[in-house]
Amino acid sequence: MQLYNTLTKKKEVFIPLKPKKVSLYVCGLTVYDYFHIGNARVFIIFDVLVRYLRHLGFNVCYVRNITDIDDKIIDRAHQLNISISELTKRFITAMHEDEQALQNISPSIEPKASENMTEIVHLIDTLINKGYAYVTADGDVYYEVNKFKTYGEFANQNLAALRSGARISISEIKRDPLDFTLWKKAKPGEPAWESPWGLGRPGWHSECAVMATKHLGETFDIHGGGNDLKFPHHQNEIAQAEAYFDHKIVNYWLHVGFVEVNHEKMSKSLGNFFTLREVLKIYHPEVVRLFILSSHYRSPLDYSNENLDAAKTALQRLYSSLKDLPMAIDKDDFASDRFYTAFIAAMDDDLNTPLALSHLFSLSHEINKLRTENNLQNAAQYGALLKHLGSSIFGILEHDPEGFLNAGKANFDTSKIETLIKNRETARKNKNWQEADKIRAELKNLGVELEDTANGTEWKIANPI
Repeated sequence: MQLYNTLTKKKEVFIPLKPKKVSLYVCGLTVYDYFHIGNARVFIIFDVLVRYLRHLGFNVCYVRNITDIDDKIIDRAHQLNISISELTKRFITAMHEDEQALQNISPSIEPKASENMTEIVHLIDTLINKGYAYVTADGDVYYEVNKFKTYGEFANQNLAALRSGARISISEIKRDPLDFTLWKKAKPGEPAWESPWGLGRPGWHSECAVMATKHLGETFDIHGGGNDLKFPHHQNEIAQAEAYFDHKIVNYWLHVGFVEVNHEKMSKSLGNFFTLREVLKIYHPEVVRLFILSSHYRSPLDYSNENLDAAKTALQRLYSSLKDLPMAIDKDDFASDRFYTAFIAAMDDDLNTPLALSHLFSLSHEINKLRTENNLQNAAQYGALLKHLGSSIFGILEHDPEGFLNAGKANFDTSKIETLIKNRETARKNKNWQEADKIRAELKNLGVELEDTANGTEWKIANPI
């Protein structure tokens, strides 16, 4: 298996520190709002990575943090006139509900920043004592980036250009415009913790350095997150952790590309985002998963209703091939099967989910071909393989095909629709194409789409929720 390592800027063979064990840390959410489809992409990609590693026989310890103390959280709580604990509890609950809706596997460990203050304070104190950080007259603590010789290299940053564009407010006394906050002196009404420098709270970049190594050790296998975290967050995390431990802490860094709207990054700050909850009012969670997996995780993903509609149609094709299959007779081993080996080869190539999906559609096509040949035994075996790969690794095809394809049909006059379909079949047999097209158009006006398959004509509602 190969993974693209942000640290080395190339694909590398993945070799875990311990045989058959993988340690994975992913930067989670700052819980002040519902998460958007860009956040969902990161969560789904690492969910699939965990599923796939476990499929390969690895024991995966998956740690993903929760940032429950931050400027954005404080501001939002003030806006809503509620306590910070009430705000974070609300959105942690919402996050778990959304993850459950997406059919994601829960992390092995989900630490909160507020529960690790002793360790965070110890990290900062050690960095001060080692000469990597300093305390200002205002009682804030900053990391001195000049002391970390490779600062900026991780994300290919030009420090001179960054400095020329940096601004230092009057309240800050920095030795360098790029020095970043490790500890903020408490302001009236803000949450605060005891420290050697007085009451305050940590800067955002310290918590992950602490929680990752606390739960996974001084060196671990994989650290992941979105592309937006490369700089400054992950660069700052590296600077702190490597200065603290005096060695590299992560072997493989993985970053997920942006979800874009009109070629612009989707984000709360730009106001062009769609919360997952908004999207799930229109599209099934498995449609969202398929949409996200249809693009390579490092590439930009273009969000649009048209692309989600295409994913919906594609998912219905997969479910249609599984419909009404007999019970599969057990097959001893799929490991040598051409569809399975092609799927695994794609996933081994830096999680190439679009290519892996194409092999699932080839498998679906083979199932339909075997149906036409009345070879139902082999069709059922391949159906079992399709469902296994789809559900266990991609988190799709987890529902009964009949139930999934008929979702929403209860509100339709099925008797009328079936009668129209029979009339259309009669017209087609009589080569009355004009009448057949007229009936198809009538059904379309009713919100019904037809699909002519080897097993006859099937129908579905045009825009099921």
